[in-house]
Amino acid sequence: MKKIKIGRIYLILVFILMYAPILYLIVFAFNQGDQMSRFTGFSLRHFQDMFADHHLVSILINTFILAFLSSILATLIGTFGALGIYQIRKPSLKNLVLSLNNILMVSPDVIIGASFLILFTLGGITLGFGSVLLAHIAFSIPIVVLLVLPKLNEMDTALIRAAQDLGANSYQVLSRVVLPYSWPGIIAGFFMAITYSLDDFAVTFFVTGNGFSTLSVEIYARARHGIDLSINALSAVMFLFSLVLVVIYYFITNPKKHKGGLKIRRRSTIKQHGGIQ
Repeated sequence: MKKIKIGRIYLILVFILMYAPILYLIVFAFNQGDQMSRFTGFSLRHFQDMFADHHLVSILINTFILAFLSSILATLIGTFGALGIYQIRKPSLKNLVLSLNNILMVSPDVIIGASFLILFTLGGITLGFGSVLLAHIAFSIPIVVLLVLPKLNEMDTALIRAAQDLGANSYQVLSRVVLPYSWPGIIAGFFMAITYSLDDFAVTFFVTGNGFSTLSVEIYARARHGIDLSINALSAVMFLFSLVLVVIYYFITNPKKHKGGLKIRRRSTIKQHGGIQ
């Protein structure tokens, strides 16, 4: 019992350390005053200031477009990359490819950002939306591969052989057996790619240019000139958006639970009303 209580207390403390700074930012987004030292009253004026700032709203929209576009492309490339790794039969070659895939996962963001900057400069690629998009796709692909590949490894190869014995061609095996089975990993990879794209600062800081910016870079630039509670309002909006993503991901990856719960509620309702009339 003591171990369980200590474990719960430790878990509560961890959650407090994780979420207390975020909640502090969100609470003062509703502050009537302009400082974070004292809460003077409830107000929505900082949200109004945020949405009235057309430059900031434009950056917010660009950030979301970048995150969704890079996540979709990274998910497509990463899924087929995981399929390619899955089909490698030689263990040493598979481990080598996985190690190369994991380089971007373990490398410091500063090194990755500087490397992309040098690559784009040597390649004559203009820094802007295109360079940031390519960089976000590149560092999101390994994440997708690492989340899709375990689902492929869990899949029973007898399912593929059975589909082939029934006359399915390669496309049908892929679309009706392999991809549906690995769908949870694909969805997880997509949402993780969105999270990484929205969160990234170091890599984006190196490869952005031509007037294009993302929220992380813009917040950093504004924070250097002093605290503005419109940034708190922006943080509250981003937190709400992240929470919506988590809820969507939960419902997509756990459809059977909700269907089962709905059936149970329907049955209990029918019993309470004496059956179907």
